[in-house]
Amino acid sequence: KPCLLLIIILSNNFCGIYSLQFKLPNKSLQPKTYPGKIVFNGSQFSNSSFQEPVINVSANIINHTTGIVSTRIIPSAYILAILIGIPSNVFVLACLSRRKNLSSCILYFSLAVSDLLLLLSLTLRVHYHLSNNNWIFGEFACKMVTACFYGNIYCSVHAHMCISVMRYLAVVHPFLYRTMLKTYYAIFTSLSIWMVFAIAMTPEFLVQQSYRVLGQEQVTCHDIQSYEKASNRALIPYRLSLICLGFILPSLVITFVYGSIIYHLNRSSHDWKQYMKASTLVFGIFLVCFAPCNALLFPQYVKLYTQQQYDLYYYYRAAVCLCSFHSCLDPFLSYLLTKTSTSQVKFRSFSSRALKVLPTS
Repeated sequence: KPCLLLIIILSNNFCGIYSLQFKLPNKSLQPKTYPGKIVFNGSQFSNSSFQEPVINVSANIINHTTGIVSTRIIPSAYILAILIGIPSNVFVLACLSRRKNLSSCILYFSLAVSDLLLLLSLTLRVHYHLSNNNWIFGEFACKMVTACFYGNIYCSVHAHMCISVMRYLAVVHPFLYRTMLKTYYAIFTSLSIWMVFAIAMTPEFLVQQSYRVLGQEQVTCHDIQSYEKASNRALIPYRLSLICLGFILPSLVITFVYGSIIYHLNRSSHDWKQYMKASTLVFGIFLVCFAPCNALLFPQYVKLYTQQQYDLYYYYRAAVCLCSFHSCLDPFLSYLLTKTSTSQVKFRSFSSRALKVLPTS
């Protein structure tokens, strides 16, 4: 009997130790507050059926990525922008290629190419959202789409800034505008924009962008990321600086430029009401399309960096649809400004001398 009692005690202790060894790891696999935590790297296991790192996130994040906004409303907005934007931008490129005045069409050509690439990148995003946010095209394609999306958004913003500066010089400083080498300025500006943002998007290729969600048949692209590594955490200040230089600074320049244009045209003796209304409309649509997503993206990264919270990203994903709509509206806005300006217009300056202003659109 004593031997039997000893065997029972030892068996109970062994079972307790065994269960302790296999239950403790399960606690580390419970849903965490976002940002997610990598459970293991699939590429490290030769018998694994997938290569993406597995990430664990809260049920709230999963609900956001599989909800009706992400899987129906956002792709529907993208499809509408694609159906309108791609044909209109192709038409603009065809028209610009036949124009002889290079100085007035190079910046518009660059803007149309940027908008077209942005809209083309959305085709894969549409498939991603309609597939319940499941990315099937691989890691490199995810990096390309992410870099193309953000890079072309900021390229469009800077192209708008350069176009507005040209209009500002033509209206406010006509003598300086007429002495400028406008063709060389347009070529240099366009190439600089593309080179700068091609380099600026390099960090997006250096980090993992696609992750398999633990317990879900879902591979996310860019929407869920882990900031455990120092290289990933460095992306937060990088993206904050990108917002400042890619949107906030150009927006301040554009605001000053359009304000000055409207102010000076309002003081001239020529009737510029139609052009002023068109300029105001272009500026207003620019703010409506680009301001909401950047206004949400900036505090989102601040909260992520300081408080490890990611709750604003849900609203940002809906607001970013407006950026795609600006890409399909650009051709019509450019046409509107062209129609409201003449091939060669005259108005009186404040010293009552007639000045000729060349068109900038």
